Amino acid sequence: MSSKLLGRTAALASLSLLAGCASYPGLLEAPGDASFGEANRQTMMAQVIDPDPVYDEPLRGNGAQSAAAIERYRTDNVKQPDTISTTEGISSGSSN
Repeated sequence: MSSKLLGRTAALASLSLLAGCASYPGLLEAPGDASFGEANRQTMMAQVIDPDPVYDEPLRGNGAQSAAAIERYRTDNVKQPDTISTTEGISSGSSN
């Protein structure tokens, strides 16, 4: 195969690959679908409850408390949290 034919083949192959990139929206372009990225927005909103919380008094803690908590975690002696009761009951939706 001559080098001229090889160069033309490589050029045609690269043009066909670049044609696929022209039809796909880039990272900086707005997508055509209005709900594109909705899962990321929902996840972020679920994680951000209050970005600027206000507390009655300053939060206190020290390295000894943190080390004790880590040691309890490692030895599987974690303090169980207080139970939280709700005002609404859970009911099944089926009826016969």
